[in-house]
Amino acid sequence: MRYWDAVFSFVIAMVVAGSLTPVAARLARRIGAVDRLSERGLAERQTPLLGGLAILAGVLLAAAIWMPETIKLARVPHAAAASGGVVHTWTVVAGAVLITLVGAIDDVWDLPPLAKLLGQIAAAVIAVEGGAVVTDVTLPFVGALQFPNTGGVLTVVWLVGLMNVVNFSDGIDGLAGGLCMIDGIAFSIIAFDLGVSGAGILAALTAGASLGFLFHNLYPARVFMGDSGANLLGYLLGVTAVAGSLKTNVVVALVVPLLILAVPFLDTGFVVAKRLRYRRKPWSADAEHFHHRMARIGFSQRKTVAYLYAWALMLAGLAVALRFVPYHRGGRYHIGWLVVMVAIGLVALAASVYLIYVLEILKLKGRRMRELRDVDPDTSEHEIDDRVRRDIETGEFERVR
Repeated sequence: MRYWDAVFSFVIAMVVAGSLTPVAARLARRIGAVDRLSERGLAERQTPLLGGLAILAGVLLAAAIWMPETIKLARVPHAAAASGGVVHTWTVVAGAVLITLVGAIDDVWDLPPLAKLLGQIAAAVIAVEGGAVVTDVTLPFVGALQFPNTGGVLTVVWLVGLMNVVNFSDGIDGLAGGLCMIDGIAFSIIAFDLGVSGAGILAALTAGASLGFLFHNLYPARVFMGDSGANLLGYLLGVTAVAGSLKTNVVVALVVPLLILAVPFLDTGFVVAKRLRYRRKPWSADAEHFHHRMARIGFSQRKTVAYLYAWALMLAGLAVALRFVPYHRGGRYHIGWLVVMVAIGLVALAASVYLIYVLEILKLKGRRMRELRDVDPDTSEHEIDDRVRRDIETGEFERVR
């Protein structure tokens, strides 16, 4: 049974990555690949990078033992003619090695953005040439959308985008590794249910390697994954999404991977939108990510990570429920189960909106408190709350950066 292959690959990847992470940290210190303290960062001391090398080692060994030579993509009833096919495992591995090396070089010598982007594109193209291509996607209530000529380009954009999304989320101890572990487990469960066991094993070993590294990366972190690890994990999750979900003609084919990856995507989306709003470069560094905002309003690193883990688990759980709850069978919707799914979805949406909105309000309150107490140190908490309430009612809240 291939389920056991996924379990064993998870364990081996975890053990290897966990065992070699201290070795990678010592190597990083020896060659000067160390994260420098900065005003926007949350690191409290200089920390070695190159954790991605240990993650890669875990991935390679587990893949060599348990990954099949090709990932056979499932054909389901009524699927489009373009569905099915295979992804050659060696191309996925080659792309993983390439992007890890590019990231490691960047960890040591700080590559210019264009060089990093070209490396990401090259790794994505290798995976696409090996068969990891989105040829058709089914949208709920819309039907199948086919990409016979542009699927390769869209897949490259997807993979490069996800590498950068994971990279952006790697700003606080344990966050990126934990999110990738949660996402990998969710992808593995769904891929096996779709009959794409190769993608399920790939997702499982990705989750295992993330967990092995995470043992050394939780606060206070002894090592960071660096660009080598963030790019690698983003690449592997992207390939898994293409092979295990997007390429299968099911009603939630697009929704599932976006839900699983919602937390890093929402974080990146809000940050990029804010940079564009204030006419800054989308790729410029700043301290506007969710974890930065939570730190500014007084959350500890552990509490911040716990909240974001819980958010990711909730959305990943919704994605898994979309696959397993029998609200749609044989082309017909079952009203009872559909109501249950809509209710679960609304709860997840409300929780997501609430968290984002509360973060904005707390940030505004902190700013107003500093401003008012600079003028009058005896300003009470009640007066601060009244001012924040007026700001929200008058729209001033929307103009606060």
